[in-house]
Amino acid sequence: MARDTAETHFTESVAALTPGERRDPALPVRPGTTLTGGLCRDLFETQVASRLLDIAARWLREQGEGFYTIGSAGHEGNAAVAAAVRATDPALLHYRSGAFYLARSAQAGRLAEEGLRDVLLGLAAAAEEPIAGGRHKVFGHPGLAVIPQTSTIASHLPRAVGVAFAIERARKLGVTDTPWPEGSIAVTSFGDASINHASALTGLNTAAYCAYQGLPLPVLFVCEDNGLGVSVRTPRRWVESAAHPLIPRFEADGCDLAEAYDVACRAADHVRGRRSPALLHLRTVRLMGHAGSDVESAYRTPREIAADLERDPLVATARLLVHAGLADPGELLGRYETIREHVLKLALDLTRRPRLRSAAEVMRPLAPRHPARVATLAARAAPGRAALTGATSPEREGPLTLSQAINRTLTDLLAAHPEAMVFGEDVARKGGVYGVTRGLLKRFGAARVFDTVLDEQAVLGLALGAGVSGLLPIPEIQYLAYLHNALDQIRGEAASLRFFSQGAYRNPMVVRVAAYAYQKGFGGHFHNDNSVAALRDIPGLVVASPARPDDAAAMLRTCVAAAKADGEVCVFLEPIALYHTRDLMDDGDDGWLAPYAPPSRWAETHVPIGRARSYGDGRDLTIVTFGNGLRMSLRAAIRLTAEGHGCRVLDLRWLSPLPVEDLLHAATLTGKVLVADETRGSGGVSESVLAALADAGFSGQVSRVTSKDSFVPLGDAAAHVLLSEAEIEDAARKMLS
Repeated sequence: MARDTAETHFTESVAALTPGERRDPALPVRPGTTLTGGLCRDLFETQVASRLLDIAARWLREQGEGFYTIGSAGHEGNAAVAAAVRATDPALLHYRSGAFYLARSAQAGRLAEEGLRDVLLGLAAAAEEPIAGGRHKVFGHPGLAVIPQTSTIASHLPRAVGVAFAIERARKLGVTDTPWPEGSIAVTSFGDASINHASALTGLNTAAYCAYQGLPLPVLFVCEDNGLGVSVRTPRRWVESAAHPLIPRFEADGCDLAEAYDVACRAADHVRGRRSPALLHLRTVRLMGHAGSDVESAYRTPREIAADLERDPLVATARLLVHAGLADPGELLGRYETIREHVLKLALDLTRRPRLRSAAEVMRPLAPRHPARVATLAARAAPGRAALTGATSPEREGPLTLSQAINRTLTDLLAAHPEAMVFGEDVARKGGVYGVTRGLLKRFGAARVFDTVLDEQAVLGLALGAGVSGLLPIPEIQYLAYLHNALDQIRGEAASLRFFSQGAYRNPMVVRVAAYAYQKGFGGHFHNDNSVAALRDIPGLVVASPARPDDAAAMLRTCVAAAKADGEVCVFLEPIALYHTRDLMDDGDDGWLAPYAPPSRWAETHVPIGRARSYGDGRDLTIVTFGNGLRMSLRAAIRLTAEGHGCRVLDLRWLSPLPVEDLLHAATLTGKVLVADETRGSGGVSESVLAALADAGFSGQVSRVTSKDSFVPLGDAAAHVLLSEAEIEDAARKMLS
């Protein structure tokens, strides 16, 4: 294959080097550095291999056999970062950290070819690629403590902070089932353009916030600054200016391997010794463009491109070795050619490996569920629970509200799972805006129930890092509208991890969200939000929506058991308006209260994921609903039944996966289905319900009533756009007439 400018420049520059007096490879490769000649030689081989993987990626693309060409050329100095940290330190890498990955692979005692195969199989989208199985090109490997990241916009930084937090918190809680050895630090890399993104700012700010309060948080941020975000220039010295002032910053020339290694060691030692964050700023260059399709000459001058070539880190490391007398130019160029030939041959061989052949193969890692295992785990109570609760056990309290039922269930779950944590905005001292977490801090302590910064990305990032580190996070998002501020942490990070690691890495979590509308005397859009469309289309995500106190208790136990058993990511939507509701039809009837089931009944009251609940046995009409719609639909159905109409109400309970089997059964029993949907007409849950009925060939009559396609306004005006009980009853009467 033809050589590009970077290869030609490397060959010519190395050939022109003059050997110096020979040094002992056990000594520093030059005065003033701690990098030995031997380690320098090993890292040079890693840098060369990383560069040649980029060459191979573009060659494979030309042949129609490769599918990813964003490379690490110019960033090979990150091999020094890998050498400066332990092989067991969890690493969350961005897409230009190829040399780090190869160096980590070698640190772990693997053959050089194994690291090469990992990357080449990913480039070829081969099904046997060891981390994503051909689903995406990522750097990741469970045996190397490299957690795969798509890392497009530093979206992994909040998780990296969470990993660092979990390293220390697991030790404090006495949790031993964690993948990270004691004394580990989290390492995460990202680009200079990404430092401007909200997710990067969240990661840096949360780390600084913890350090400011004296909380141990051992995370090393590595900003690889090549001065460009695709074609947009990063202003000179911007990274230094944008870095958080409370996070110590270490700066090095990433094109000088010795300097990069020395400074990386100092930064890593700082983080490891002080258990506090630091930022390593590596000044790099970007060679060969952003990706294979990128034409740099469209936005960079020849002089700029040539200046970067002059700083090529491979040439710089070759110069170190030659000047130290540890190699002559001919030897290095010969070694380059040998590795080049090997990499290209290996790349061609690996294109013949099978790729994913069906939708079933592609989707296999998304939701590997084990219902029997989840049911068994959900029925388990804490050992010694009776002594813990005594006369105050919730089953002896009498009927509870929805809020009380969730509170008592969280108490049982924290007691049963020592690795579980409840956290979020206002959940600890205040006990939640609606009192749902009241008393948990006093009972379980600040290590397990705690308040966070006012940043939903930070809340979810802590959960992501905790989950992948062996803890069981139950974060709270204060209002449904607030979840949208950080949805990529669910969509792009949480839900995708099993998919991109074939289940090798999981981030089990149950995200409790105070949800929906209908709050009286309080509201506006950000406190009354009825949009769940963005959640329902996330592959593999479980979305629970309990309305009744007994369902909430059972479903929360199910979600936690599924998170623990299967690594599920669950969003648990709690209807705010029903938190403290007591009555169903008349004042004082206590029809919305329910007793708390004792552990002896948890098995029989278990609610599997994707199972609905039916009310009534009418044969004239099925009303399908969920959330606040359940109470309104039941009230309407009771009135219609009193008039002689045979109505039944189906509470979906789970919005994803939708309980299609129960839906079809209930629909078939009556032949008429009315969907009462408190979410919006466009993108609302009812669309999925009607589609499921149509897909199954249901030939009966169907109709729906929904909230309007509007934000929820303040005060009484909300009633104009939200689904009402009267609308449900009127629509039901039309179908029954």
